[in-house]
Amino acid sequence: MTQNLTLQIGGMTCVRCSGAVEHALRSLDGVEKAEVSYAVGRAEITYDDAKVDRKRLEKAVKSAGYKVVEDKNAARRRELRELRILFIVSAIFSAPFLVLMVLMFAAPDAAVTHWMHNAGWVQLALATPVQFVVGWRFYKGAVLSMLNRSPSMDVLVALGTSAAYGYSLYNVIVGSGHYYFESAAIIITLVLLGKMLETGARGKTSAAIEMLMNLQPKTATVLREGTEMVIPAAEIVQGDTILVHPGESLSVDGEVVAGRSAVDESMLTGESMPVDKQLGDKVFGGTVNGTGSLTVRADGIGKDTVLSGIIRLVEEAQSSKAPIQKLADKVSAIFVPAVIGAALLTFVLTLVFMQGAEAMTGAISRAVAVLVIACPCSLGLATPTALMVGTGRAATMGVLIKSADALETACRIDRVLLDKTGTVTMGRPAVTDFLPMGMQREEALRLAAAVEQLSEHPVARAVTESYDQPLPSAENFVSLTGRGVSAEVEGKTVLLGSRRLMEEQQIPFADDRQSWEDEGKTVLYMAVAGQPAAVLAVADPVRDTSAKALRELHELGIRTVMVTGDNRRTAEAVGRAVGIDEVVAEVLPDGKVELVEKYKQDGKIVAMAGDGINDAPALAAADVGFAMGTGTDIAMESGDVVLVGGGLTALVTAVKISRATMRKIRQNLFWAFFYNCIGIPVAAFGLLSPVIAGAAMAFSSVSVVTNSILLKRTKL
Repeated sequence: MTQNLTLQIGGMTCVRCSGAVEHALRSLDGVEKAEVSYAVGRAEITYDDAKVDRKRLEKAVKSAGYKVVEDKNAARRRELRELRILFIVSAIFSAPFLVLMVLMFAAPDAAVTHWMHNAGWVQLALATPVQFVVGWRFYKGAVLSMLNRSPSMDVLVALGTSAAYGYSLYNVIVGSGHYYFESAAIIITLVLLGKMLETGARGKTSAAIEMLMNLQPKTATVLREGTEMVIPAAEIVQGDTILVHPGESLSVDGEVVAGRSAVDESMLTGESMPVDKQLGDKVFGGTVNGTGSLTVRADGIGKDTVLSGIIRLVEEAQSSKAPIQKLADKVSAIFVPAVIGAALLTFVLTLVFMQGAEAMTGAISRAVAVLVIACPCSLGLATPTALMVGTGRAATMGVLIKSADALETACRIDRVLLDKTGTVTMGRPAVTDFLPMGMQREEALRLAAAVEQLSEHPVARAVTESYDQPLPSAENFVSLTGRGVSAEVEGKTVLLGSRRLMEEQQIPFADDRQSWEDEGKTVLYMAVAGQPAAVLAVADPVRDTSAKALRELHELGIRTVMVTGDNRRTAEAVGRAVGIDEVVAEVLPDGKVELVEKYKQDGKIVAMAGDGINDAPALAAADVGFAMGTGTDIAMESGDVVLVGGGLTALVTAVKISRATMRKIRQNLFWAFFYNCIGIPVAAFGLLSPVIAGAAMAFSSVSVVTNSILLKRTKL
């Protein structure tokens, strides 16, 4: 029988590792499908249990050099903790080498410089723990990648540092020659720093899912055989009658069978305005009930709820979004064998053509010079230095970039999908229009704010906040669910609500303000002592910076699409106001994911910008997810980049910084490989001693670092 199995994989350090695990699993007879995600450390396996069992699957993972873990979060936290400890140890032992490098440039003739430079046994003592304790993971990774016939950056690191360390050790023993311990130690420390940062970024992917799970209520009040009882939410069965009190979260998807209330569905639609619910209306688990009480028949429970669907979408998106392979890793597949071949060829040819007793010494010297000049010091510096400068500059400008992959991808974005509420707009309703009738504007606004001060409805808060003076008290307050409110203010009966409420009270309003409704605004009518007093409109105002940011995105060649759960009329009004290229309205979270996938299938590099729970799956599915810093924690954990200020100008900044940083990385890699390509043949012909090779390598590193630092001054 065909079975599906999910295994949590530990020990993967790059995307090539996931390929190795996939190969090991697929090689088993009975495995029909195996997909391994490096991003979330998970293997999805479809297999025939008559031919293979779980034990053999786990054994295949172990034979590839990796392990199956029960708790991936605990395993990742443990891995990150180990990396941090190793980095601290490596940094402590490498620090004197950094001091030496500084002294060689700043004070080459100083006594302390000469002592440190020639203190071979001291350098050996400092470099050995870094090389063999801290660097053990690179040797292991190198062996595994070679066994899997996919040489990675680990091979370059192990090869280059071993050559530098080994030749330096030889010179210490014989008491002559130059030392390259500093190159070996510093390379390992820097590469380890990159591994640590990458692991930390990957560890954040599960946080969004955990937060979504916490939205699900742990208990619910059910009515069984006429008795109310509180039970764990997991024990609810289909058909149960659920009592939902004011302020409670719904535990199931279902249908209202009694009661009336306004429900906050922002987790689904992103809209801050509650939705009125009455007999026969659908409600969804995870949404929050307002001031009324509801009786709900449970139709969707457990994994069948919309909230569970959102969690599943986020998981699938994170599993399928493989990180972009670094250019250095791609090149290493060719560069590593070439360097090894060049060194061996140099060694052999030197022995053949060089005569005398010095032939062996010359062969070793030339071969080591080839390996030293090929040592990936500048290659290892090329990307992390530019990334550190780029992300640092971004942070000072209100853009927090979580990973190198996000920074790399952002430069190639050609489609940006934008949520409406809280992204293009402020995400907070406000009074946009006010038309008094028969009284002064100030007095009418004062009465409107006074009657709404006892309501928790977002519209009520908008009205109350529109008046910044002390308010009179309101008595005999009544909330008329779905229609409005009523109260006594200074002896006058004040009604504020929908046109329907006014019609019920037979209060005539000649002006229906259709133009306001056409703009997607909520229109409220106020009557005082039975007479029309004012008409006002409440809407979510557009951010001041949105229109300018969208113009700049267009100038960068990026097409914009607004995708929202709000009604089409409101969405199109906002789209026209800010210059959106395309508007897609009345879309639920799965619809946003489908739109992201559609554009990706068309070959587009897709970004998603949003702030709500409903945006989390699309943020995770997009090539780059931009989370508004003013939004939910779930959105910020699902996104790859956090826009601290919440405005879209920060998104423009992120794209510009990404493009500038990637230009620097390409320049750095060019210089790194330029030195290698020129230096290797020169070293092979014996025209470049290991000492000069080391100096050339140091100069290459300095040029790369300097070029990266210049990113701070790059005009965006």
